[in-house]
Amino acid sequence: MARKTPRRTATSGVDEYIANAPKAVQGKLRKIRAAIREAAPGAKERTDYFRMPGYSYEGYDYDGMFVWFSFKNPHIRLHLRPPVIEDHKKELAGYATSKAIVGFPSDIPLPAALVKKLVKASLKVMKNRAG
Repeated sequence: MARKTPRRTATSGVDEYIANAPKAVQGKLRKIRAAIREAAPGAKERTDYFRMPGYSYEGYDYDGMFVWFSFKNPHIRLHLRPPVIEDHKKELAGYATSKAIVGFPSDIPLPAALVKKLVKASLKVMKNRAG
């Protein structure tokens, strides 16, 4: 009797990034990924910039990159184009921020609606700079 070989599925660098993160945060990384994909349908998902998950659309500056996510204990981090953080300063009060990064504590629920809003704002910044 012929032996069946396991079915292989293609994985992206993003799948690998999440799989290599601590088990305790993998679910939240999948949630931030889903929120980004929902806010930016059709964006190319890649890990070739900064070796972290990032998203792009062709034809824009910075190779079309407009958002990334990462994990650095104790935060799930969302990396955005400036001036998104500054423009949403009131909504981000209480979160760790820098000029282009917001850190969501990994021990509380991820604010998916806020993530989507920030992703759309970062995409808008990129498109406005092109036009």
